[in-house]
Amino acid sequence: MSERPQPLKAINRLFDGKEPWQIVTMTASSVLALVWAHSIYNAKEGPTTRLRKEFFRWLRRVPIVRRKIEEKMLEIQRDFKNDVAKRLAGVNINRELPEHGLSSDRVIEEIRDHLSLGTCDWKSGNVSGAVYHTCEDISRVACDAYALTAYTNPLHADVFPGINKMEAEIVRMAINLFHGDDECCGTVTTGGTESIMMACKAFRDLAYERGVSNPQMVVATTVHTAFDKAAQYLGISVRTVPVSPDTLMMDIDAVKKAISRRTCMIVGSAPNYPYGTMDDIKALSDIALEYEVPLHVDACLGGFIAAFMPRAGYPIPVFDFRLPGVASISADTHKYGFAPKGTSVILYRRPEYRHCQYTVSTEWPGGVYGSPTVNGSRAGGLIAACWATMMFIGTERYVQMCGEILATTTYIYDQLSKIDGIFIFGKPATTVVAFGSKQFDIFKMAELLHKKGWSLNALQFPSGIHICVTHAHTAAGVKERFVSDVSAVARECLQAGGGPVEGKMAIYGVAQSISDRSLVSDITKHFIDSTYYLPKQQDLEMNGK
Repeated sequence: MSERPQPLKAINRLFDGKEPWQIVTMTASSVLALVWAHSIYNAKEGPTTRLRKEFFRWLRRVPIVRRKIEEKMLEIQRDFKNDVAKRLAGVNINRELPEHGLSSDRVIEEIRDHLSLGTCDWKSGNVSGAVYHTCEDISRVACDAYALTAYTNPLHADVFPGINKMEAEIVRMAINLFHGDDECCGTVTTGGTESIMMACKAFRDLAYERGVSNPQMVVATTVHTAFDKAAQYLGISVRTVPVSPDTLMMDIDAVKKAISRRTCMIVGSAPNYPYGTMDDIKALSDIALEYEVPLHVDACLGGFIAAFMPRAGYPIPVFDFRLPGVASISADTHKYGFAPKGTSVILYRRPEYRHCQYTVSTEWPGGVYGSPTVNGSRAGGLIAACWATMMFIGTERYVQMCGEILATTTYIYDQLSKIDGIFIFGKPATTVVAFGSKQFDIFKMAELLHKKGWSLNALQFPSGIHICVTHAHTAAGVKERFVSDVSAVARECLQAGGGPVEGKMAIYGVAQSISDRSLVSDITKHFIDSTYYLPKQQDLEMNGK
């Protein structure tokens, strides 16, 4: 009889002299430890993040810590609600359906009152992103199209075939802009987040078909947060790689190291939201082909301006279907496509990818049900408004507006680069100019600019702010006013030194210093709650004193 292998001998020696109950306890403990370690290693957020979350979850159970957190959260909730009450002071609050319907004139009057509640003059170009044009003729065509089709629903293709035709034409026009061939396909969605979620769903299901049970996407730290949202909804884990500190582009070597048999997709940004820099899509395409992994290009923010940049005289690296590794592209028609809010496109190189996006139920008593996107019923009016916008503007005017926006972006970039006290993050690829400071708190600058009427976007890790230049900023005097205000505020900040930051910007600054990110998550949830808060009369009276 052959001698036992060395590992088995070691195990036998370990259990020598042990009682049966001890052997059972040790075995069970070892199995549980292995299961726990395996769950930590294979967690969606990675072992380090999972361990940190477990530590802070335990810490929050300590009574004195729990009490302090609860007290602070109640204070934060009160502050958020007080802000809403101040904002709505003197405004009629509707809590119940009116017994008798209001007249159409009264309804329109109330809508105008609601639109006046904001503090930023977005029509004058004071807002970063958000509103991408203020051209009355474009808005009129889009609104007229929506009014004609407001009650249509492309789910019922036999009832509204014209809406389906318009959607197909939007998709085909977008494919041609991004140099796709006849096999390329896609759908219209309600926005960039849904386009991203659909791509993630498609490549997750494609991975399932290939035998991957726990798919993982490889993204940069600068990738849009919608990919994290998609991961939460769809049960995909995320492998995050760094960006180059100099170029703020995705680290290509780190991408190669991050790829494994679990990888269901790689994501490149064209450009990314925080800094407006574009990842090296050509290099990512080569990696995608080498490892046979789909590459998704997120062009939600700048896609519909990048497509026209070469014709407007602004070169840009190739990022679309001309690169063979690009499997899909998301791009928002409601940004630089200038359509009303609520439309985007997700485009695929091959129909099999789009099939994985679809949801089909075959056993439902209501019949066979198929849906291309998240929604079943969809707003035909938004599709019609998007189609009308694209048809009305046409290539020539898109190129013209693109040139005007890029000229404004270039001016802002060049002028901000000369201002003492601030620096630019990377080189803008399209329309985002991000800046920070090593000499003063950049959120103090954001606070002071807000007092001058500017609404900019705050960045973290590291601290910064950015302006997303839109066609609204091309109006006479806007870019000069912005640069002048930034220059004046920079001088003020340099002279004042480290003054305290107040208001919303203070929250951004404090949030970065909180190690327990679940607390930041809770604060954010309370802020979202406040957007649904309707103060009662006594609340309004209390804040009016």
